[in-house]
Amino acid sequence: MLIELEESQLVLVDYQARLMPAMFEQAAVVANAVRLAQWAALLEVPVFYTEQYPSGLGATVPELAPALQSANARLLSKMQFSAVEEGLGEWLRPPAKPVQGNARSLPKHLQKPAASERGMVVIAGCEAHVCLLQTALNLLEDEFDVWVVTDACTSRTERNRDAAFDRLAGAGAELVTTEMVGFEWLRSAEHPAFKEMQALIK
Repeated sequence: MLIELEESQLVLVDYQARLMPAMFEQAAVVANAVRLAQWAALLEVPVFYTEQYPSGLGATVPELAPALQSANARLLSKMQFSAVEEGLGEWLRPPAKPVQGNARSLPKHLQKPAASERGMVVIAGCEAHVCLLQTALNLLEDEFDVWVVTDACTSRTERNRDAAFDRLAGAGAELVTTEMVGFEWLRSAEHPAFKEMQALIK
């Protein structure tokens, strides 16, 4: 199963200034998070990002700010480790609006179809074994298809990060890389954004 562009949303978890310096391979991880946000902006994929206890752990790292801004990303500040416990699920799958007027009485073929749901969540962040893991497991429980971008995730130790990946894969999440996401969103070298996205890889 490939990631579908029109069904995707991107969630970036807790890339925060006071947290990242202690993270394993943090420079490469942040660079991949930036790339994901840039691609999402280019392809109009909705982007959400979280900050855990921002007064203690600081704001999101400045390297990510321009990409988040160009993607019109929405920020969720949280105290719970799982962003779903703080309302992320409702942001990703807004409650259906009640049908207005007499639309309910129309025959089915004349009723307006509901807006297509974006049920695929591409997620990356840290710490992989805490906030990322708990958020992703809750999203799976809420019946989202979850794609964990392994080279944009980290923990303080490699062992904790890898244990999170093992557990997520066992729970039904798909483990992917940044480039897998980008090229599956594109699908073809003929896509109008191909050259611009390719330039962001180099």
